[in-house]
Amino acid sequence: MSRFSEIIESISFAYKSIVANKLRSLLATLGIVIGISAVTLMQTAIEGINRAFESSISSIGADLLYVQKFEWFGNEDWSVYRNRKDIDFRQFNFLKKNLQSAVGMSASIGSPQTLKYRDLMLQNVLVYGTDAEYQFVTGSNMESGRFFTTREATGGYPVCVIGMDIKEAFFPNSDPLEKNIKIANQTYRIIGVLEKQGSMLGLFSLDNQVLIPIERYIQYISGWNTSLSITVKAANVDKLEETKDEIISIMRKVRKVPYGERNDFGVNQQELFKSTYDQLTSLIKIIGTLITLMALIVGSIGIANIMFVSVKERTKEIGVRKALGAKRSSILMQFLIESSVVCLLGGFIGLLISFPVSLIIDALVLPTVMPIWVIVLALFISLLFGVLAGFFPALKASKLDPVDSLRYE
Repeated sequence: MSRFSEIIESISFAYKSIVANKLRSLLATLGIVIGISAVTLMQTAIEGINRAFESSISSIGADLLYVQKFEWFGNEDWSVYRNRKDIDFRQFNFLKKNLQSAVGMSASIGSPQTLKYRDLMLQNVLVYGTDAEYQFVTGSNMESGRFFTTREATGGYPVCVIGMDIKEAFFPNSDPLEKNIKIANQTYRIIGVLEKQGSMLGLFSLDNQVLIPIERYIQYISGWNTSLSITVKAANVDKLEETKDEIISIMRKVRKVPYGERNDFGVNQQELFKSTYDQLTSLIKIIGTLITLMALIVGSIGIANIMFVSVKERTKEIGVRKALGAKRSSILMQFLIESSVVCLLGGFIGLLISFPVSLIIDALVLPTVMPIWVIVLALFISLLFGVLAGFFPALKASKLDPVDSLRYE
């Protein structure tokens, strides 16, 4: 008999055994079902969050540096940041004049505000005051209309550029351009709509924003006693560290930081988000993997126990097969395939459970994605643990003496 025929025959034996003991086979797969469901849900969640993160992080810009009063992920107490000197226009202009390695620079400041249009009102909309260079520096694209000019920005004109969420809330079926909205009880004319940007990790919308000239923001919203955020665009990603070092040198000089003392400002970048995110997801992966392994090991022990019982029940059958010329390898393969089929069955059930659950999680909690490789991984793990669970029972079956087996009752 060819090896292929033996495999087909072994699969047939496995199928008959599973059908003959449906409840026992189903109970044996529970551990595998739980383990595969866990590993699949974990991977779909991580994959979905990864894709959302990559999409969201692009809004920060790989070639951008953010000079601010605080570090994004600093270790200092908040009171230390709060007591730092503000970054003001004098420092911004000094940096702009002396920084050689950047291709663009923009100042901005923002806070949540209430917007009104006729009888409609939106609360907690992020309103940013910025300059005309903002669009070039951040690479923001316009869905319609235009960005404000240098004259409008420096003159504090009552114009604004809105995000897509504002357009959909106030003007779902009409053109918002040249319409007037109220921000902090001041009237602004809409001159542009930003292209849709999506959300940051599915947690908050990047389209829930309005941009106005910074001079007007300071005059009517914040006052002069406030700290700027300076966005610096490097010539390219490769020169990011060079630009960062130059910024630190200039800012220390203009802020009069004594030699040897720590910076009293932050130079933030996309990489800080990535490194923190990678640390977080690595921890989640380790914890998830340990939980999954525990479920799979418990499931494998259960299947191994069932397979030992199966070997004992079918001792006489094994003796007959050996008496008719079946090789040890054939018996070994038969029980290995049987345990593998049981585990694969558990894997399929786990996938059938995890897929709709992942859709519910995607709709209600976090973004999830189930690519083909996750399905293949789940089935491979099922097969692997099936082989591991069935190896010793199969080995025991293959070593049974045919004479003793035929006498077994």
